[in-house]
Amino acid sequence: MPAGAVHSSKAWLQASKDKRLVKLPAKFSYLCSMKILLLGSGGREHALAWKMAQSSLCTKLYVAPGNPGMATLGTFVSLSVEQFDEIGRFVREEEIELVVVGPEAPLVAGLADYFDGDPALRQTLFIGPGAAGARLEGSKDFAKAFMQRHHIPTAAYRTFDLEERQQGLDYLAKAPLPVVLKADGLAAGKGVVICEEREEALSAFRQMLDGRFGEAGRKVVVEEFLSGREFSVFVLTDGRRYALLPQAKDYKRIGEGDTGPNTGGMGAISPVPFLDKKLMQKVEERIIKPTIQGLQKEKIPYLGFIFFGLMEVAGEPYVIEYNCRLGDPETEAVLPRLDEDLVLLMKEAATATGRFAPEAPGSFVCQTDRRFAATVVLVSGGYPGNYSKGLPISHWQEVQDVLLFQAGTRMENGRLLTNGGRVLALTALHETFEGALEIAQKAAERIYFEGKYFRRDIGQY
Repeated sequence: MPAGAVHSSKAWLQASKDKRLVKLPAKFSYLCSMKILLLGSGGREHALAWKMAQSSLCTKLYVAPGNPGMATLGTFVSLSVEQFDEIGRFVREEEIELVVVGPEAPLVAGLADYFDGDPALRQTLFIGPGAAGARLEGSKDFAKAFMQRHHIPTAAYRTFDLEERQQGLDYLAKAPLPVVLKADGLAAGKGVVICEEREEALSAFRQMLDGRFGEAGRKVVVEEFLSGREFSVFVLTDGRRYALLPQAKDYKRIGEGDTGPNTGGMGAISPVPFLDKKLMQKVEERIIKPTIQGLQKEKIPYLGFIFFGLMEVAGEPYVIEYNCRLGDPETEAVLPRLDEDLVLLMKEAATATGRFAPEAPGSFVCQTDRRFAATVVLVSGGYPGNYSKGLPISHWQEVQDVLLFQAGTRMENGRLLTNGGRVLALTALHETFEGALEIAQKAAERIYFEGKYFRRDIGQY
């Protein structure tokens, strides 16, 4: 089997492809010629590449910089997501028609604005908000203030910067415990600390302001601790209407029983067992719609995905965080359940056509596979702290009945090696949650690299 393939038993994979490969009617044949550039290199981007490559619209997929798992899905381009000029040059020269941004950093840095400011790039369809919209993720303080302005339920908070260091320490000396500390800026999913003890909170606050998370922690959000069940909701929006994607629940803590420090994500399940129609209606009416309306009121254009990190507290939803892109590893559980042509969906959002047309009746729920998805992430020993790279990965080609999405990997002399903290994401689909979890766990046991670690309780909390 080729090194870049998404692995699964042949029969299961073929059935999966047949089910999800959307063939467009003849009247849409004029659309079937699209060159796409996907930016990113993690498990989320591997899942995006896997899904977009199935589209009838996708005639050529480029991935920059990509990872070995995407080798059979698209053509690699040696570009960094930070190289705006080089990205723009490639898009112009190759006549790219759609750009999809996986990670948050280039969006927060203004890549969409760069395209909008260049007459030669302005007509390129671009999935991802400009810097103003990306502040929902790029600044925790901005997001909290935005929620307050638009009466969106969230935990109470205070924000302190370097000049307010002593005020922050005084506030923490009296704040109810536990208390949540968040680095204001981007910190790769690790900038949140839940403190159970007073001295722990004071120490974490000092460390953040002293540079523990670099510039991201030069301003610290001190937030009320909410006790409840977390879940994630995703929309694709053009700033007016939105499409609801399958929901998910991810597992951020490194340790089983939801213990230890936060990570970028140790696993995910979809759908969310406790997310019933009543709770979802509250999410739409109290959170999603006010967020879209708030962006409109503040004249912030937004084209792309919004990730709503939520918590259910006594039957009521609260926003924990916004992300300006799809989550990871939630994407690896959500996209396999999406029974839509993802490229067509994004094209309609970017061009105000189809279900995103001005005359369309409103927002809609995407078609969804009724099966359950479970994703287990294999990480390097020591993650989210220090860990080794370059360790050989074995038996990965032998796992059965799972989609294997690569994240922190590299290929060297024909061998797959570890190249990051989160190494692989294994997704199984089954008619029951128990079946999906069992399949994913068995595959996680089978694959080996030195120091391999994964949580065996995904889906149990």
